Amino acid sequence: MKKQVVALVALAGFLTFAGGCAKQETVKKEEPIAPSATAAKAPAPQAPAPSANAGQDNSRVKPETVQPDAAAAGQAAKADQAAKAAAGDAAQAAELKAGLEKVYFDFDSASLSKEARVRLGKDAELIRKDSGAKVQIQGNCDERGSDDYNLALGEKRAQAAKKYLTSLGVPADRLSVISYGKEKPADAGHDEAAWAKNRRDELVVR
Repeated sequence: MKKQVVALVALAGFLTFAGGCAKQETVKKEEPIAPSATAAKAPAPQAPAPSANAGQDNSRVKPETVQPDAAAAGQAAKADQAAKAAAGDAAQAAELKAGLEKVYFDFDSASLSKEARVRLGKDAELIRKDSGAKVQIQGNCDERGSDDYNLALGEKRAQAAKKYLTSLGVPADRLSVISYGKEKPADAGHDEAAWAKNRRDELVVR
């Protein structure tokens, strides 16, 4: 009798165990399939970032004002001033060159006449106006006399003019002298009228 009871208990336990396994298998088959790892990691689509100008009224946005380069403007101003100064210097040089007058001498003389002093006074005024001008005084003679004599006489005539100009306030370092003797006649004639034109000092801008 005890053996039959044990056998029944064992059979009941086996049936219970078998029923539980069958029930578990049924549940597993009905469970939904979990998404794959790749699908789980895929990022969700994002909305585009709003523009920096979003919400602004573009019609009211003013263009940026370009500031001029101060250094470039300064250089342009300096260049303009230099150009004006150069133009002014050129005008003064032209006025000086056109305004300088010749000085004439008597025969075999290096003395300045009254008329020669008046002319040199005008020359001195022009030279002083152009502070950068250098002037060469060229002494000349007529054809009479030897070459050496006329070279010496031309030197005396140029020195006489230089001395007078310096007495009128022209700096000596802006004046130079040279003698051409009878080598550069202003008139190629051989009479008194031609000789009078050749006995002269010429002032030339250098």
